Amino acid sequence: MCCLRSTFKRMGVKGLQYFMDHCCPEACVTVNLREMARQHVVKTQEGCTATADATSPTLVVDGMACLRHWYSCKDWACGGQWKEYMDTLKTWVESFTSAGIRLVFFFDGVVEEKKRQEWVSRRRRVNGEVKKVFCHIKHHGEQPGRELFCLPSGLATFTPFALRSLGLEVYCSVREADYEIASYTRQHGCMGILGQDSDFLIYDSAPYLSVAKLRINNLTTVMYDRQRLCQTIGLTITQLPLLACLLGNDVVSEGLMQNIRNNALTTYRRNNPTPHSGAPQGQVVLALSQLVSSSCVRENEETGLVPQSLNLSAHQRELLKRGVCSYLLPGQKAHELDDTSAPPSAFEKHISPNILEACREKHVAAEGFMVYTVVCVGVTECSNTLEDEEDRELLPQALVYKPCRQRIYGLLLLLGQDGSDVDLPAIREWFVFPGNPLKEPDIVHPVPVTLPCDRPSLDLLWFSTGPEVSGLRLTAFLSVFDCLELSELYGAIEDSLLAAVCLVTYIVLQVQTLSLEDVDAYLSQAVCLRLKSPQELRHIELPFLSSRGVQLGSLYVRGLSHLLGANGASGCPLANAALMPWHSFDGRLFQSKYLLAHSGAEKAELLGSDSSCLCLFLQLRDKLLEICRKRGRDLQSRPNAPQPPFKNPPAAKYRGRHTGGSPGGGEAWRGRGETTWRRGHQHGRGWRDRGDDRRDQGEYEDGGRQWGRGEHRGRGQHFHPSHPNSRDGGPQSMSQSRGRWYNRGRCHQTPG
Repeated sequence: MCCLRSTFKRMGVKGLQYFMDHCCPEACVTVNLREMARQHVVKTQEGCTATADATSPTLVVDGMACLRHWYSCKDWACGGQWKEYMDTLKTWVESFTSAGIRLVFFFDGVVEEKKRQEWVSRRRRVNGEVKKVFCHIKHHGEQPGRELFCLPSGLATFTPFALRSLGLEVYCSVREADYEIASYTRQHGCMGILGQDSDFLIYDSAPYLSVAKLRINNLTTVMYDRQRLCQTIGLTITQLPLLACLLGNDVVSEGLMQNIRNNALTTYRRNNPTPHSGAPQGQVVLALSQLVSSSCVRENEETGLVPQSLNLSAHQRELLKRGVCSYLLPGQKAHELDDTSAPPSAFEKHISPNILEACREKHVAAEGFMVYTVVCVGVTECSNTLEDEEDRELLPQALVYKPCRQRIYGLLLLLGQDGSDVDLPAIREWFVFPGNPLKEPDIVHPVPVTLPCDRPSLDLLWFSTGPEVSGLRLTAFLSVFDCLELSELYGAIEDSLLAAVCLVTYIVLQVQTLSLEDVDAYLSQAVCLRLKSPQELRHIELPFLSSRGVQLGSLYVRGLSHLLGANGASGCPLANAALMPWHSFDGRLFQSKYLLAHSGAEKAELLGSDSSCLCLFLQLRDKLLEICRKRGRDLQSRPNAPQPPFKNPPAAKYRGRHTGGSPGGGEAWRGRGETTWRRGHQHGRGWRDRGDDRRDQGEYEDGGRQWGRGEHRGRGQHFHPSHPNSRDGGPQSMSQSRGRWYNRGRCHQTPG
């Protein structure tokens, strides 16, 4: 769920991008996008591209390919510098709009099952990189260099919302995104595709422009010219799909055609005593090109078909045909591919046609999150998160948020049901976390959410109007996180702060190892963030990082995506904008607050000596503690004294003070907001000691069953993911004006 738009990089055609860059320089043309746009307008006005908008040359952007180029902020391990990232996106977009270029963005919306194994394989590889990241942080007290760079958790989830907030046109795919991109550009006569996927060379669509070689200051990049490529390798454009499948792509695996490639390479070298001087990858492309060309000519077959002369099994031939057809765009073939947007019939009995249509529309417009794949596909996935597999204290985020996901599924699939468990729907979850081998999905059943309404339906929640329904939506949303008491704050504080305290409360209820200091770090950074500019946040000094703080930062951001899913399932009681990380989280700010909180800093110091922030912080904190007490969750103070990973750290224990002469000694580190680092783990056995088999048909088996209910037995403690609500009614009516909250006389007004 939480990473439907997971950072799944499409493979493209194996070796073709390398061949273009290193063996086919004549097809790599440096272009100026301003001039290209001007020429496109002239061509359009002459009637050559009847479907294009002559006043706005359009560039279609593969958003997934751009994420690593957009995120250029200094920090990435702490959870993301989201305000700074927003500024980067604005500047990037303005560079194109100032040149008169219209931008349209596409993001992956699904992981097709035919590509699941490739997705799993890459997730496992990234797990190894994440392990190296934490090893580096523990030994050096800082994030590693770009060689181990990992995108902040949730970047692919929140970027479409960020671009929409800038007034841009954004789409989320319901099938393979590169196919939808190529189809859109062909249909609308766009000037080009900006991405980094060699599949765009194979589609007979708009010119393929490299985002990796883009120079944003002068808007120049490299255009990969498919016409010149065809001239070099001796093929026609319509023969490129067959070449792509023989090389290996997302449809036809590289290994399946290994014998064909080996035989072609042997023939090529025999017929070319002085073969191409390039690397073996280049020779493979040329060898297969000769094979395709000679086979088609010899058999006088139409281009694009699979020649009978290729020595293929029936399975290989059928897969090749499917792969070739996957490159043919609407209007280029007599038969269309299967419609992958149709929902499984098993869920039609649980969801009305109006809900299905609304889910799809919001998904395509990048206005929704998670609900489409749940109700229409029955699958959710989440990519890698910065989680330390050696940490025995903190639960993986996938398990922390499982109870709220089950309630989200309940809202979507069980609302208004009679309670019968006959033919109960189940969701397949592919969530990446340490210890999960990803051999098969977790099968998770929905959990009903009780609402104060006689047999409410999802249609009522989504489409009806009136104050009663508005209150019902908020009740549904807060019930997902077992925080119904927070309805008292609705309208009294900013929605982004309401979302933040809701999320932190849920995390505290799920993770018993969280302390008062952790809560203070979460809440203080959310309160203070509103007053910080991107420049101020960028210059927060963090001479060393806490690996535990890194995990808590990622855990929070992953939680924001669950807030998005719950908000959509509840009929959007809050604006999605309020749930964006740039309104409630900054990684560097959180690390600085984490340090101060665990050093025993006074609350005033934690809040930057700002009285209004302190007042608001204390009110939110009191409300959180009140809810925890009602749930039997007794939060304790457990400060972790800062211990930087220097070779000879001070031996003395301290409350925020270094006693030796190592860097950052004395009081200075506290004033600069530096973070803590913690060696080892002090709290006994952890969740990973209970065996690896955690799959079930709703709950985990044996010892793992406890985790299905959010419990932890390693220290004799129990998690309480769900409790009977202490109040039955909806949100209380607020007599206070928005931005005010009168609380037992402590503060007369809090900033809105």
